[in-house]
Amino acid sequence: MRAPVTLSLAARSPRRDERPLDKRIGLVILATDHTTEVDFQRMVASDRIGVYVTRIPYANPVTPENLRAMQPSLTAAAALILPDETLDVVMYSCTSASVVIGDKEVAAAIKAAKPEAAVVTPTAASVQGLRALDATRISVLTPYTIETSRPMADYFADLGFAIDRFTCLGLTDDREMARIRPEEIVAFAKEAAAPESDALFVSCTAVRAAGVVAQIEQAIGKPVVSSNYATAWACLRLCGDRSVRPELGQLMALPLRGEWS
Repeated sequence: MRAPVTLSLAARSPRRDERPLDKRIGLVILATDHTTEVDFQRMVASDRIGVYVTRIPYANPVTPENLRAMQPSLTAAAALILPDETLDVVMYSCTSASVVIGDKEVAAAIKAAKPEAAVVTPTAASVQGLRALDATRISVLTPYTIETSRPMADYFADLGFAIDRFTCLGLTDDREMARIRPEEIVAFAKEAAAPESDALFVSCTAVRAAGVVAQIEQAIGKPVVSSNYATAWACLRLCGDRSVRPELGQLMALPLRGEWS
């Protein structure tokens, strides 16, 4: 018969840091999202900044009605990210839903669970990014239908941007949007950029545009902002990361302007 193993209790309790990592970013992403986590691990996560993810129910096709249906899930989803602990930033990763629900409404829903956190949406981050780039005239490329894109056109126009060209790819499933090849994103971006525009905005957190922003900029000769690229930039800056990374695109060399609203 084997002798019992002797277990002993350490003489003291281990010393602990206040936080495992200095800064905490929470991501609220769609159940169907293939892209946001990958982009944030590549551009944002580090030994100083932790990225923590929760997913919410979402049903395709991408329509204003289905996008709006996510609003009731936002508070509970945010509450599941490190429960009872504070976050520095929470980012809701859906561009078209942020338009139809509203940036302020998204922020209110998330702050009901995480009142201390700054709330980032792809739309608000993209607006801040375009303004940091001094862009007033823009071209827009979306993967959506015209019906789903129209509220986005109104969103940017209402904020004072002149839209020179607005191109829609006509897709209705965000999983298919994630499958658009990077070289195709570059090709469509070149066609979507009007010569008179100051910058190009590529919408949708599903689209793998953040990885080819610098390539598009080189091709069209002007700044590019995409949904995940803008939110990564905003989240980094809100966490005090001021590092300049022009290899990712022009925006990653710039600071946030003013206070985050």
